[in-house]
Amino acid sequence: MEEMTISEVSRRYQISARMLRHYEKLGMIESKRRQGYAYRVYDGEAVRRVRQIIVLRRLQIPLKKIRRMLEGDREQAICILEDQIRDVRQSAASVKQIRDALEKLLELLQRETFAENHLDTISEAELLKMTEFLPLEKYHLKEERGMEQTKETDRMQEMVKKAENVRYVMLPPCTVAAYQYIGENPEDHAGNVVCEFVRESRLYEKKPDARMFGFNHPDPEEGKEIYGYEFWVTIPEDMEAPAPLVKKEFSGGLYAACTIKFPDFHEWQFLVEWVKQNERYQEDYSDMSEKNMGGCLEEHLNWVYSAHMGWPENGIDGKLDLLLPIKPR
Repeated sequence: MEEMTISEVSRRYQISARMLRHYEKLGMIESKRRQGYAYRVYDGEAVRRVRQIIVLRRLQIPLKKIRRMLEGDREQAICILEDQIRDVRQSAASVKQIRDALEKLLELLQRETFAENHLDTISEAELLKMTEFLPLEKYHLKEERGMEQTKETDRMQEMVKKAENVRYVMLPPCTVAAYQYIGENPEDHAGNVVCEFVRESRLYEKKPDARMFGFNHPDPEEGKEIYGYEFWVTIPEDMEAPAPLVKKEFSGGLYAACTIKFPDFHEWQFLVEWVKQNERYQEDYSDMSEKNMGGCLEEHLNWVYSAHMGWPENGIDGKLDLLLPIKPR
């Protein structure tokens, strides 16, 4: 199989470039730089690995187990698959029991019998017989306060839990060194340039509280392979930004923020919905025609320190803050 760029693999297998880079970070696949070619590529072996990972993920196998299957021997892979099959069978059995019980309950309720409470037409003995073997805790059925909760309730609880982690952040005005790149894998390209600046300028020693922000610029568009990403790193006011970086002034502002692990960027959808439902604040997007995420930012936590230290393997785990501009209603 011929070599493919990250964008080509992303399009062919409908998987984001960010997720592919996450697989690389986990050591599950590897890209390489082809001589005389600007972009990193995957060889046939890496593309084959990507296909395998996609198939196994669709089978609901966690990434940690997939990595063990890829790196381990045949016996280890067999054990993992046997465990997965066992879980699926148990789950399927539970689903069948529930379906049978629901059909029986429907049949009983459809009888021409009347009572003040229609469920009273069904004897307690019949109800217990239908449900005595149904699990209460495992396989998507949870017991809480003595009641079985629906999936919708579980979803709402998850949303409430997420909402508790959303906070309001006032970003102060600051001076930044900015770099924008438009092309394939813009996050990686722009990040490498800014990382080199951090190390060569020894920015962390001059400004230990330096922060790193990024955003799509321009945003990805359907049908267009190329998009851009811009990084900002805060610098002292009297510090110059060497080319190709550009010195800019950021006016700051109020943001709704939530922390994610890489690469959980789908949480943007949750944050947008949270702001829409907020009673005190509303979105305060910038001119959307600029195609720069409407002023939303992604703050790469601990990035400046890690770049300064040369990204040690035992360094601080990287997380991101998603920042959505807001204003009072």
